[in-house]
Amino acid sequence: MTAHFVDSSALVKRYVPETGSAWIRTLSTQTGNSLFIGRITWVEVLSALARREREASLTPTDRALIIQRFRSDLNNQYQVIELDAKLAETAGQLVEQYPLRAYDAVQLASVLRIQPAFAAKQSTSLIFLTSDDRLSTIAQALGLLTDNPNHHP
Repeated sequence: MTAHFVDSSALVKRYVPETGSAWIRTLSTQTGNSLFIGRITWVEVLSALARREREASLTPTDRALIIQRFRSDLNNQYQVIELDAKLAETAGQLVEQYPLRAYDAVQLASVLRIQPAFAAKQSTSLIFLTSDDRLSTIAQALGLLTDNPNHHP
């Protein structure tokens, strides 16, 4: 069994055709995969969809349908890591130590919160999925397994 923490840059590929979309869609529908996301992912995905609508690569109707599907997946498939004071503190420490954008630090703090539970289980590995090479490099430096959907065209 594999668990994946999927950041927004990777998750948006499930809903909008991009490099790596087929891989993310397959991974997200395979039996035995657990998918974790940070609460902030809701805001980041909606932002990405709104930008695509403004740039006319998504119609308003398509955006509304994608949001409906994303909301359903959020409620039924994803295990959400909530943003609380301790997680925000960890994210703050990360931005002091590494060149991270604020939301990337929150994503990284979220996966670091659950990582110890998987380190103790030898039967389940946790993989951090991100399309951001810099974030992936920092995550690897922190001992996380990572993968990038862009490497799976």
